[in-house]
Amino acid sequence: MPKNKHVIITGGKTGGHLFPGIAVAQALMEKDPSTKILFVGTSAPFETDTLARYGFAHKSIISRPIKGKNIFAKAWSASLVGISLFQALVIIIAFRTNFILGVGGFSSFALVLAGRILFRDTAIHEQNAFPGMTNRMLSKIARTRFISFKETKGMPENETTLLVGNPVRRPLSTPLENIKTDDSVLNQINADDFLILVTGGSQGAASINRAFTDAAAMMKDTRQLFIIHQTGKNAEAQIRQFYAAGDIRHKAAAFFYDMPAIQDRADLVISRAGAGTVSELCIKGKPAILVPYPYAADDHQTANARFLADQGACIMIADKDLTGETLLAAIEDLQHDTNKRSRMADTMKALAMPHGADLIADRILGGNISKKENNVPA
Repeated sequence: MPKNKHVIITGGKTGGHLFPGIAVAQALMEKDPSTKILFVGTSAPFETDTLARYGFAHKSIISRPIKGKNIFAKAWSASLVGISLFQALVIIIAFRTNFILGVGGFSSFALVLAGRILFRDTAIHEQNAFPGMTNRMLSKIARTRFISFKETKGMPENETTLLVGNPVRRPLSTPLENIKTDDSVLNQINADDFLILVTGGSQGAASINRAFTDAAAMMKDTRQLFIIHQTGKNAEAQIRQFYAAGDIRHKAAAFFYDMPAIQDRADLVISRAGAGTVSELCIKGKPAILVPYPYAADDHQTANARFLADQGACIMIADKDLTGETLLAAIEDLQHDTNKRSRMADTMKALAMPHGADLIADRILGGNISKKENNVPA
């Protein structure tokens, strides 16, 4: 494999796009530490803070989403395409870039397009079965398309579209470093505690927060229960106040940077059903109650959750049906049925595609993905 690759990974803003990019970057550094990696995306604090936490360099460009805005906002966003394209060309040349990987999100469009203009190698990764608008456009531009599901729509069905699964990031070098208190949280969790991880993704989920706190208020015996609750920024103070008034052992925070390490210890996960989350849960074999975000593009989260539920790998509750009562019933069912949780965990693992990051890294470094690897069931 050629040495001294200079790779730009572009996209992000939300964890669903950013974390697969981080996973690929980690795999690249493990395979060839001489690889130079630059993330290019937005100046959103979540994106910049997360990349700083993982130790990767980052540059931002001017870019705005077009989908879902009124006609005036769309016109303004379109006018910025020329500026972002110029910025992308400058960054690619200055970084002496060999390869550009787009991981979704509107900021990736200019970089992948500029890469083709400059005759650099380009690829996109699509996490969901229903590609977002940016990747639908870039699928016609990028030389290679990496997909996570056999059922991914709208991608060319030829040798340049490769089934690899969803890259899953490695844990941070300091496990659970951002949820430590004066006494380590892990030291507070007893071996026989039932640990529930509650998360609405990087932005939080108001309906999950509301339903879970309602459910927690109705729980009768919480002595062997420990909750780790990722609340999202807007709900952090309110939910911390809720727990402070009760007697449930817990840790609540807006965001946990080392989610993989937390998932490892969880006995049950309550979450949205984004592709990244689903992939991590499958690889780790974690029983889950999934509540798909109802306004996701093309309702792809419902498709993700329904696929797992139909296999017996999770319990799916539609957002419109989510209440404290329905959630509590599902929690108690799984908490007290060890065999059911074990069956769900085994089914999750059977559906996993754990090598996505390595397969993409191999391709970037000049290797090939074998036909056998490219036909791993999604």
